[in-house]
Amino acid sequence: MEWLLGYLAIGAIVGFFAGLLGIGGGAVMVPLLVIIFEAQGLPREHVLHLAVGTAMSTILFTALSSIRAHSQRGSLRWDIPLALTPGILLGGLAGSLFAGAISTFALAVGFCVIIYVAGINILLDRQPKPGRELPGPFGLSIAGFIFGGVSSLVALGGAFMTVPYMLYCNVPMRAAVGVAAVIGFPIALAGSVGYLYAGWNQPHLPQWSFGYIYLPAMLGIVIASVLLAPVGAAAAHRWPVKWLKRIFGVLLLVFATRMVWTLS
Repeated sequence: MEWLLGYLAIGAIVGFFAGLLGIGGGAVMVPLLVIIFEAQGLPREHVLHLAVGTAMSTILFTALSSIRAHSQRGSLRWDIPLALTPGILLGGLAGSLFAGAISTFALAVGFCVIIYVAGINILLDRQPKPGRELPGPFGLSIAGFIFGGVSSLVALGGAFMTVPYMLYCNVPMRAAVGVAAVIGFPIALAGSVGYLYAGWNQPHLPQWSFGYIYLPAMLGIVIASVLLAPVGAAAAHRWPVKWLKRIFGVLLLVFATRMVWTLS
């Protein structure tokens, strides 16, 4: 029962920040799921891959709830995510399949490095050149492949790269959050399929695992996250943009540090 409460708590946090910042929640879920899975006694050699695969599967549902909330508030630019999506699907599938072939330690180190870099970039708040714009469809497809591949490796919905990139190209913060919310779905779809396949024939996985997706954790997180995502979206349209950027950057650094602590 205590594990279910833990999953619900994670889902509530993830759902709120998905609506607030467009993040899929992997930066929150992966470290916490690692702690819970180890406490449950799940096989240590599979713990991180299960955490990443499970987190990726929950982003599917959280992203849909966040998209609906942002769409109702008119902050979505559908042209950008539609151009990004083909590359995201290919990159997400490639990244998740590659993740199953690398060690838990290597995956964790890569996770920490990427999150630290993203958090520092957000907090520096460098202003882009006024005339800079997004690239054309081909350039956005290449960017999507990179976003999808890296995001699937660390179970992030893509906001940690997408939002800084959108800001770099002079897309307003709230519109950037809306784009991140939309592309979280194709990233999660490709990544979930990849983690399902990569872990399907792995030995010693716990009961109720489908590949690297642990169903009890997924259901507990999803129940709470879809309820809290609209609350976060409402806050995103009320709070100052500067607050949103600072919260985003600090959140990434905090959870990367927590993962480093877990590894040490």
